[in-house]
Amino acid sequence: MHADVHHLLHTAEATELHSKAGEFRLPRTGLRTRVGWTLVEVGLRLTAQGRDAAAPRTAAFHPA
Repeated sequence: MHADVHHLLHTAEATELHSKAGEFRLPRTGLRTRVGWTLVEVGLRLTAQGRDAAAPRTAAFHPA
């Protein structure tokens, strides 16, 4: 298949799939977005606090 034809077919199919995907998207409300980002921030803070305490310790190398 010629590259130009392949590109045109791919573009047409991608456009069709993109339009169909828009039908299945959930509406984003302001509250839902804010709660989601708040949960992400809390999770990141929890993992940052636990990272120092749960850091793996390696044996120190002391050349003889």
